[in-house]
Amino acid sequence: MKITVASGKGGTGKTTVSVNLATYLATFREVVLVDMDVEEPNSGLFIKAPLVHREDQFRMIPGWDEKQCILCGECQEVCNFNAVIRLDTVITVFPQLCRGCYACAELCPASALEMKPVKMGALKHFKDHALNFVESRLLVGEEQATPLISRTNRYVDLNFPEEAVKIYDAPPGTSCPVIEAARHADFVILVTEPTPFGLHDLKLAVMTMKQLHKEFGVVINRSGIGDDRVLQHCMNEGLPVLALLPNDRRIAELYSRGKLIHPEIPAFMEQMERIWGTIQHNFSLA
Repeated sequence: MKITVASGKGGTGKTTVSVNLATYLATFREVVLVDMDVEEPNSGLFIKAPLVHREDQFRMIPGWDEKQCILCGECQEVCNFNAVIRLDTVITVFPQLCRGCYACAELCPASALEMKPVKMGALKHFKDHALNFVESRLLVGEEQATPLISRTNRYVDLNFPEEAVKIYDAPPGTSCPVIEAARHADFVILVTEPTPFGLHDLKLAVMTMKQLHKEFGVVINRSGIGDDRVLQHCMNEGLPVLALLPNDRRIAELYSRGKLIHPEIPAFMEQMERIWGTIQHNFSLA
């Protein structure tokens, strides 16, 4: 079971839901929490577990071999991202633009472009009893988050059984990193807030998930701070509301201290139980 927790905008409480749902489930079954927000991962602020594995992550970038090159310009023609261009007698590669598709290397008639690994970040795996926590962090200066998210997905698929519940804390927004974090999910939780910005960006997130043909539900965080337009929109559009998380000062205080919320606030625990109960019912999970 793969559950992605996403949101149309940042600051809605996506990490709050991800961490608390994962740690709640870990009290009675094996869970993998994966922080996919590789540019700014913060789920680890709430997980106190020993490190069991670490590995650097690399992406492949073409390197030009001047001696082999016949300056035919084929590499420039086949690159859809303008990452490889011919400037008179020189082939220039722009690593920040390269998507590692191998087209230039595979189609070069002189084999003058060899793909070489370039470090883009690091992956860490922590474990505490039934809870596994995987975090990837992009190097400062690296501009592409999607390749690292893809590698993180692969690590989780290779190292954990299908029976484990996998919860992916996605990046905010609706761009390529979010697509990569959600495209393999069985179910998506969209976290929003009852504000005009929350409603606007929820609509964008819903459109995105519909394009991906994903089953999803909505969690309204800080319920009570704004108006009821988000809830009304969900009702009008037939969007399932999984939970209403209360606007409680105690939640903010616990969060600011890096503490879990569900063990301390019964009303919050009830909402985590409600979310999981709905997912269980929809997918007939034991």
